[in-house]
Amino acid sequence: MNKQWQYHLTVPKSIKSMSLKQFLGIYYKLPKHLIYSIRRAERVTVNSKYQPVNFDIHPGDKIALCFIPDDFTNPFPNIQIAHNQKLKILYETKDVIVVDKQRGDKTHPNQPDENGATINQLAGYLETKGTVPYMIHRLDQETSGAIIFAKSPAAVPALVDDIRHKLTKRSYLAWIHGIPSHLSGTINIPIGQDPDDKRKRKPDEIAGQSAITHYQVCESINNYSLVKINLETGRTHQIRVHFSAIGHPLVGDPLYASDEFANLLLHSETVTFTLPFYHDTVTVTSPIPKDFLEFKQYLLNQAN
Repeated sequence: MNKQWQYHLTVPKSIKSMSLKQFLGIYYKLPKHLIYSIRRAERVTVNSKYQPVNFDIHPGDKIALCFIPDDFTNPFPNIQIAHNQKLKILYETKDVIVVDKQRGDKTHPNQPDENGATINQLAGYLETKGTVPYMIHRLDQETSGAIIFAKSPAAVPALVDDIRHKLTKRSYLAWIHGIPSHLSGTINIPIGQDPDDKRKRKPDEIAGQSAITHYQVCESINNYSLVKINLETGRTHQIRVHFSAIGHPLVGDPLYASDEFANLLLHSETVTFTLPFYHDTVTVTSPIPKDFLEFKQYLLNQAN
């Protein structure tokens, strides 16, 4: 396993004068305990010199950071390894990796003895690279497509913070029953627990959490519609609950629809995020899966 994570960076021109502490916390989004740890051990330098955290940094300054396992509560999560030669990597840097999750695979195991989830497969892929995957967000088991993991514990805070503050953008594709009355729109319905079924969520205007979904109809065939979806919030089952609530449940949804289709047709098509430390904006796209194409062909055959 990696024994340290090093970064050699340059303060960008867009940064006005601020203290080193502010720069580490605001621009690199490092939590206070990490700033304290690397400062105390003098593992942060400016222009090759150790400086106190109230030192003013300026555009063009060279920042060097070095993290070690002791800086983190759990630097090497214990993740069982599953080898899957078909695991598809959509994007990879030394800090971040985006995987094309397969429908039916869990994002992570729910029980200690479970194996075969996407994170287990990724652990197998990363085994020879001296690192482990770190969870950033999740997809439902029956949802396919792009999902982000970290490869360095130092990258986790910024990625998680961007998810929390809705700076990471995720778009989905789904086939739904029917044709919405508006070809684009916003669904703003709070979502809460379903007291009758622990697996489910339901609209709840009183005690539910705010949930906002934007959609656009891409095409409609034989009273089914392909929609592109952008989430403003990220509640459990949000897309599935929202479209069921407006009378257009997702095709193949075992919890919120009643149809004869075996597969839930919900796909994480794109993720747009900022690379930790380097601040490049990256958009990663997952190809439309085979079951989406097969369903469209089925509809076209029915229409003819």
